Amino acid sequence: MSLPLMLCVEVDVKALPIPAVMPGLMSGVTSRYLLMLCVGILCCLGLVMVSSASMEVGETRYGSTFYFLIRHLIWMVIALGAGAFAMRVPVATLQKYVLWILALAFLMLVVVLIPGIGRRINGSMRWIGLGPLTIQPSEVIKFAVVLYMASYLVRRQEMVRSQWKGLVAPGLVVLFGVFLLLLEPDFGASAVMVSAVIVMLCLAGTPLLQFASMFGLVVVAGVLAVVLEPYRLKRLVSFTDPWADQFDSGYQLSQSLIAFGRGEWFGVGLGRSIQKLSYLPEAHTDFVFAIYAEEFGLVGVVIMIALFWLLVRTILRIGQNAEIGGKLYGAYVAYGVAFVICMQALFNIGVNMGLFPTKGLTLPLVSYGGSSLVMVFIMLGVVLRIDTENSQNVPVAAKRARS
Repeated sequence: MSLPLMLCVEVDVKALPIPAVMPGLMSGVTSRYLLMLCVGILCCLGLVMVSSASMEVGETRYGSTFYFLIRHLIWMVIALGAGAFAMRVPVATLQKYVLWILALAFLMLVVVLIPGIGRRINGSMRWIGLGPLTIQPSEVIKFAVVLYMASYLVRRQEMVRSQWKGLVAPGLVVLFGVFLLLLEPDFGASAVMVSAVIVMLCLAGTPLLQFASMFGLVVVAGVLAVVLEPYRLKRLVSFTDPWADQFDSGYQLSQSLIAFGRGEWFGVGLGRSIQKLSYLPEAHTDFVFAIYAEEFGLVGVVIMIALFWLLVRTILRIGQNAEIGGKLYGAYVAYGVAFVICMQALFNIGVNMGLFPTKGLTLPLVSYGGSSLVMVFIMLGVVLRIDTENSQNVPVAAKRARS
């Protein structure tokens, strides 16, 4: 059986016997602490790597080796506050106001394109300036679309499973979001958002034929997006062979691959990276994983990938517990958050290793980037709220099991 077919097979969770699902419900406390442990370790690694990778550029541009580290710490405090606030918001409240959240996210995507409000950095209008701070709307839209998709799948689950028109509304929402993102342009955020939506539809029981057709349309749209924009086509060509033009279009990727090569098994040691010394652009943001690989080697790479795998697996378990408890909206939100984090980490690591064309995506919880850090903490705060509400179902399930 193929992977898409396996994903699209509908499972009636309610038909499972209560004793079989009780371990999942009773593992809520374990899941919560495991999630926080993974997040804590990744954030600590992020602090270390932002400090190490940004020293040269901080000293050169701003006269302080700890310029980016200090700002990253400030953003982390803000992110912790935002995540704590998100934990206090009932999931039902998010579901009630999901259209307002989606509308606000779309409004931000429009506002960022207005000259004088949106800030152009490295050729892209992706940031809204608020004094010394900047907000990246593309980080907001990814979570807003997940919240909307979860609400839609709860309300229109049967239609999604049986009729083509069940895909029209989410298709239009995603299409509009992708259109605004490509105007910035931000192809990476578009890829993450579309990937998460496709997986959510598949988990909701979308028939294989509809899934295959939808996937085909996404592939065609992706090809057109690459062909119609010269800079994307140039990135794709340089990605296939970065050494052919290693001092121009292939420079960033070739320097990233050199960092991986220097890392070997155990790395050159913390702070001893050569590539961060103005050789590899964006060493503290998009390509922080390459510097991490150089300093900690293959062993460090495996450890970080394992941490992301454990984090995503834990979020999926929380979503599964919500589905078992009959909280479908919370379940779909958790699934969506898991795959947003998973796909963004996958794309970032893949870009650093030369597996994907350069997309301009940060590594969640590790890279320097305030908007990304805050939104990831908000998403994780919502997941912890879902887990808290799951635990309220345990006594009920236990009572049912005894009867």
